[in-house]
Amino acid sequence: MAKKYFGTDGIRGKVGTYPITPDFMLKLGWAAGQVFASEGQNFVLLGKDTRISGYMFESALEAGLTAAGIDTRLVGPMPTPAIAYLTRTLHAKAGIVLSASHNPFYDNGIKFFSAQGTKLPDGMEQKIEFYLDSETITTVESSKLGKAKRVEDAAGRYIEFCKASVPTGIDFDGMKIVVDCANGATYHIAPHVFTELGANVIAIGTEPNGLNINQGYGATSPQNLVETVLEQKADFGIALDGDGDRLIMVDHKGELVDGDELIYIIAKARLKSGLATGPIVGTLMTNLGMEHALKGLNLPLLRANVGDRYVIEMMNEYNSMLGGENSGHIICLDKTTTGDGIISALQIVAEMQKTGLSLHDLKSGMHKYPQVLINVRTEQKVDLNHTGIQNAVKSVESALGANGRVLLRASGTEPLIRVMVEGRDFATVENFAKQLAEDVKQAIVA
Repeated sequence: MAKKYFGTDGIRGKVGTYPITPDFMLKLGWAAGQVFASEGQNFVLLGKDTRISGYMFESALEAGLTAAGIDTRLVGPMPTPAIAYLTRTLHAKAGIVLSASHNPFYDNGIKFFSAQGTKLPDGMEQKIEFYLDSETITTVESSKLGKAKRVEDAAGRYIEFCKASVPTGIDFDGMKIVVDCANGATYHIAPHVFTELGANVIAIGTEPNGLNINQGYGATSPQNLVETVLEQKADFGIALDGDGDRLIMVDHKGELVDGDELIYIIAKARLKSGLATGPIVGTLMTNLGMEHALKGLNLPLLRANVGDRYVIEMMNEYNSMLGGENSGHIICLDKTTTGDGIISALQIVAEMQKTGLSLHDLKSGMHKYPQVLINVRTEQKVDLNHTGIQNAVKSVESALGANGRVLLRASGTEPLIRVMVEGRDFATVENFAKQLAEDVKQAIVA
């Protein structure tokens, strides 16, 4: 059954525009509370990133949960993967995160986790939507109203969990690291993790003011990180996004290392250590160079639809321990239950310390094909099976042959059509991508 409100990664949109409004959040808290209450009384964990709207929506969600008779435990600004971990270890009924991830401050969203720290099953999302379409909110009798209190040691618990993902006996003494927290939810977490493991940490993007999340810093804006790594002559840099579930790194030469390259490094390290990985799960956007590099390690690559929800589903189906996206969502299921930028970074840094190799050397086994992505904005639905679009795609695919790929898809979180072309030669790929983008625009007008 198609869902009305939930997308591939919860509910997301612009603050003040339905459904990202206080009244909707109130009803969402109540609707979720109805579903959670029907499965047994317990508390729900509620966290957020550093957006200014988080205060408003946190209060609205808490009120809705309270009206449904559900207790709330507030943790304040915390990374999304921390909520997944704490939901599981504190034995909460569910976890809720107020975050729009890598989006600007004027967006916000809601992500849910199950009691096991995994994405909420489709069935539960559909039940929540059923109650969302109720005409009124009912309130339990006063003696059964939910209560709210704060979890005071949430940050410390998660910091220790992250540190424990590094093999015993390995520390980061002697490493000079730049850590970019995107002025987001990891600002009071990530620098402590790497410092406590012995690294000399230079922290940037750690001064959130409610309006500057992801602005000029973080995984989607890594230029400040590149410049700081070079200026400070650091060994490497780590860039997280606003809610801490994405990771991009920068080597000592100032070169970006994306999610595909990082997954390759982790896969090779796991294989060398004799740890089972199963097949590696990527997405339709995963670079062809990663597929070829993994093939050289005799590791198959499976491609899921774009979105970490679909990556995790395929990982579970094929008993995979490692997967992710080139955007930096990396899932190490042998360490945690969801994408986690800090945990993923720790696996890379541990391998650097173990082998004595630089990040630049570790990534050298994989050679990326040039990949050009153009986003075509549209406020209306586009038929990607349009004859003109399909003919254009077939023409480009024929020209690229076996050494390239074409992908057109609608974004699951924004009103965009994503046009991707990949091949050996950048100029050729760029020209084909621009041509296809124009074809898509013409189809929209038509």
